[in-house]
Amino acid sequence: MSRTRRFNALLASAIVAAMLVSLVAGKIWVPPSAWGSADPRWLIVMELRLPRTVLAAVVGAGLGLSGAAMQGYLRNPLADPGLFGVSASAALGAVISLFFGYSASAWLLPIFALTGAGVAMALLALIVGRSASLIVFTLAGVILSSVAGSLTALAISLAPTPFVTSQIVTWLMGALTDRSWNDVALALPITALGMALLAMTGRALDALTLGETTARTMGVDPLRLQILIVLGVGLCVGASVAAAGVIGFVGLIVPHLVRPFAGHRPSAVLLPSALGGALLLLVADSAVRALPTVSELRLGIAMSMLGGPFFLMLLLRMRRRLA
Repeated sequence: MSRTRRFNALLASAIVAAMLVSLVAGKIWVPPSAWGSADPRWLIVMELRLPRTVLAAVVGAGLGLSGAAMQGYLRNPLADPGLFGVSASAALGAVISLFFGYSASAWLLPIFALTGAGVAMALLALIVGRSASLIVFTLAGVILSSVAGSLTALAISLAPTPFVTSQIVTWLMGALTDRSWNDVALALPITALGMALLAMTGRALDALTLGETTARTMGVDPLRLQILIVLGVGLCVGASVAAAGVIGFVGLIVPHLVRPFAGHRPSAVLLPSALGGALLLLVADSAVRALPTVSELRLGIAMSMLGGPFFLMLLLRMRRRLA
């Protein structure tokens, strides 16, 4: 068995262990001995913790794979799925549903979030056109992210009631609290489709490391690659935001953690990043539930507290290399 396969097998085993811990951990600990229909705590496991655990794995895998694909496509180790503007646009869609009170239905907020992600993908395609330019593509994503962020801030400032403002701010923090099987049913197929599209980019991303001109001579179609990246990341990030709110830094952190073990070819990092993302979010979600706090720490805040110092460490390391 190759080194990469052993590493992937280790990650898969760690995910299984983390899922079991996730079913046990929380403000109320539910030991495996209580996992049976005869124990009333079994409802906590089946209706609250199991869907939350599955959703954490799905969202983490999608974000981890999106980050690896983004870094391979832009050839920038600091690239993050949020750079596309898809995450901010999906968040804007959800905020609009909260602003107008459409979130009363369990399906309307996710639908609005996915619509926001879809609009962002369409705008990216229109702005970039057939040029397939990395520079234009990156700038378009930054512009979309900035505009969506400004409109989100506007919605918060003009919210009709303090309750709506509180709803918007709380949702933007990102969390897996009180998620149900409906959220899993929404996020799982969309994320799976996005991950399948990103998995198709491995060979092209490897060729791109040699430069755009060389990649073209090797049969890589830059426009097709760009479409696969936009659709794949858009579906994964859109589903994540629709189901759990804004959870950042997973796509930035995970590829860097797995790259020393999986190798530096972009294609070799894709699967380990998906597995690593699932593992990271499972562990983080279990930790925020088990913390002895009065109210549960929001998962998005926890990831920001972890990701901020990690991002700074990467910047300092890059500066030392360039010095």
